[in-house]
Amino acid sequence: MEKQLSICAAVTGWQDVSARAAEGEGAPVKKLRRFNMVAYTGGAMELGGWPHPVVVDLAGMRVAARSRPILKDHDVGQIVGHTDNVSLTESELQVAGVISGTGATANEIISSSENGFPWQASIGAKAQKVVFIPEGRQAVANGRNFPGPVYVVRKSMLGEVSFVALGADEDASASVAAARRASVSDTEVHDMDFEQWLQGQGFKLADLSEAQTGSLKAMFEKEKAGTAVAVAEPEPSKDGDGKDAAAGVQAAGQPMPDAAEALGNLRSQYVADIQRIEAVQKICGDEHRALAAKAIAEGWDTVKTELEVLRASRPKGPVMVNGRAPASQKTLEAAACLSAGLKADGLVKQYSERVMEAAYAYRHIGLRELVAECARLEGHDVPRVFGDGSETIRAGFSTISLPGILESVMNRVLLAAYEAAPIAALDICKIGSVSDFKEVSRYRLLGTGGFERVAADGELKHGKLSEDRFTNRAETYGQMLMFTRQDIINDDLGAFMEIPNQMGRSGAEVIDELFFTLLLTNPGGFFSLARGNLLEGADTVFGPDSLTKAKTLFRKQKAGPGSKPRDQKPINVRPETLLVPVEVETDAELLMGAAQIMVAGGGSVTKVPTDNPHRNKYTVLSAPHMSDSYYSGASAKAWYLFANPDVLPAFELVFLNGKQTPNIERIEAPANALGMGFRAYIDVGVKEQDPRGAVKVKGEA
Repeated sequence: MEKQLSICAAVTGWQDVSARAAEGEGAPVKKLRRFNMVAYTGGAMELGGWPHPVVVDLAGMRVAARSRPILKDHDVGQIVGHTDNVSLTESELQVAGVISGTGATANEIISSSENGFPWQASIGAKAQKVVFIPEGRQAVANGRNFPGPVYVVRKSMLGEVSFVALGADEDASASVAAARRASVSDTEVHDMDFEQWLQGQGFKLADLSEAQTGSLKAMFEKEKAGTAVAVAEPEPSKDGDGKDAAAGVQAAGQPMPDAAEALGNLRSQYVADIQRIEAVQKICGDEHRALAAKAIAEGWDTVKTELEVLRASRPKGPVMVNGRAPASQKTLEAAACLSAGLKADGLVKQYSERVMEAAYAYRHIGLRELVAECARLEGHDVPRVFGDGSETIRAGFSTISLPGILESVMNRVLLAAYEAAPIAALDICKIGSVSDFKEVSRYRLLGTGGFERVAADGELKHGKLSEDRFTNRAETYGQMLMFTRQDIINDDLGAFMEIPNQMGRSGAEVIDELFFTLLLTNPGGFFSLARGNLLEGADTVFGPDSLTKAKTLFRKQKAGPGSKPRDQKPINVRPETLLVPVEVETDAELLMGAAQIMVAGGGSVTKVPTDNPHRNKYTVLSAPHMSDSYYSGASAKAWYLFANPDVLPAFELVFLNGKQTPNIERIEAPANALGMGFRAYIDVGVKEQDPRGAVKVKGEA
């Protein structure tokens, strides 16, 4: 009887970067994060719902494959990555792998871990044999003695490993506060006396099948009750012709002469089965592991196994369905990306060439076909003809693959649209990260007096933070959409994907909207004559002379606003970015690119060439927001000079946990809605910082 347990332990290691070259010559290197966990240290754990501690005997834990899924909160819809190494020792279970997920869940794990969030590991395992050790007795497991009362899981199968927010006791990594998957009442539990009796008979509980355990358990109970009545044998293994593989074993339900004979038969069957398994594994080798598992489970003999290996080794032609290869979830995901308009050359870097070749056959896939293929992928028998779609839609909405594919494709479409949109604020503002939505404070070290000569006694003068305090905070901006039955019937994947496309553009637009709203309203007189960062007058119309004047004003700014000598020191910061309205953009680009400028000489109409001192000095940025009447304070003539924001930021953009791109994720649809819900949002804030980091030029009187 197999039940699911959930075992939690602290994540004990995190490596930031593991480089893996992307496919294709000259392609950039894709970096995957690695993780290392000591998932279990072999100790007794306090599991919710279990009356006594639980120990998992690592000697009886089986791992089907080295690559196991890494999820979040045991949710198969929240893929984080996979393991590439699972190590079992006498007293420790270690797991290592890569964050290979491409969705919001994987990004959340990476971002929060970079900010120091103490993720825990929760291991999903099937408990197949559990022994109860009563008080006054003790059991040996994982190289240690455990006094009762305690449960010892003698046989288990590792399933998946999940990142969870709350798991192990902070003071002991072997302590567990796990989300339970099984209770004592629904898990088969054997007592200590039965296990000791088995050992006395030459058996190990973890090595017995369920049928063998049942027979021996019944025999133990009979013997314990003082009777010598033999019990039924477990169902013997069958050979290829359906005959009993172990001769002399009586049918279930028939009495045997005595317990000694029954034990002898069981031992013989046990030894024969072990020999058969070893022979099957040798015949199948590493190439046919799946076939070996089937042969062992179904009791094939060596002759039948050899025949099946020969059949499996024959060359096979590609399986085709209507001229196309059968679709996997990755194939459908890549095909949906192609149908949504994403470029194939970019997708090859994210999927393998083999997946992209298979996806090409589905490159025009619509919503109807996508829903139907997801249903078939998970075993639903849906009609080949869509009809009214009720049966197909109902089956598709019940799958795990459909929402996962949609979420992944929508994330890619949203990200592509976001990255394609120009965001001027990212080039002008300092980029910061915050861990929550509370207001944060920033201080500048400018104006502290700087280094001073150290006297002969070696005493250093105390420096202090500037009295200038700047604040900022992040807020959430987003929207929600529904994927409904009508969308599927309309069968227009491109139209549906226009929604995340617009969400991506909206995520970019909201950043510039926040910045230019703040810049143009000039809060608290951020730009002013008193602060020495404002020029106005008829001679400030954009041109070579006014740019020279603005640069001079910028370079002459002082360290502090006060009258103390140290406040009058120049800060010596150069402007690097020229921000202009679109009406001035061409003039600015010409001025930056020209080797010479033409000036009037002595009132004559003759133009005399002279060197251009501003050539290539500044990066020109332009935005329509600056002169749009939608924004208060907009002007078609005003322009700005900005310092490098990493040296002296005039404005700062902050993102929650440093994530500069929007998130898109699934949400529960309302009970009265036939569909799936998705939401997109970005956590961002912008605030003015140091007025010495920019100069505004009014461009008119």
